[in-house]
Amino acid sequence: MSITVNLYYTGTGGNARKFAEEMESSGIADDVRAEEGNEKYEYFFPMGDPETVLLIDRWKDQAAIDIHHKSEMMKKIAMLRDKYKLRLRVERYIDEPKDNSK
Repeated sequence: MSITVNLYYTGTGGNARKFAEEMESSGIADDVRAEEGNEKYEYFFPMGDPETVLLIDRWKDQAAIDIHHKSEMMKKIAMLRDKYKLRLRVERYIDEPKDNSK
């Protein structure tokens, strides 16, 4: 079972893109990718909304997410989100294991 979380960061003046760029250039994104249980951590830019960045964040299970949420990286991410004055919208999806018995 994997859990995928889509996070939409929205701001003004290109701040969402600046946030994503700083997450990458500072190494925070790579640190998240290296965490136990992280399966995907990638930023995308919606063509119809230049002020929003989509982060697709996938984890092997809820326990891995819980550990991530308690990490020092979450404080760094929150500080950057505040720095760029971003709003956040979250969608969460749980991938059920496939039944191969059919």
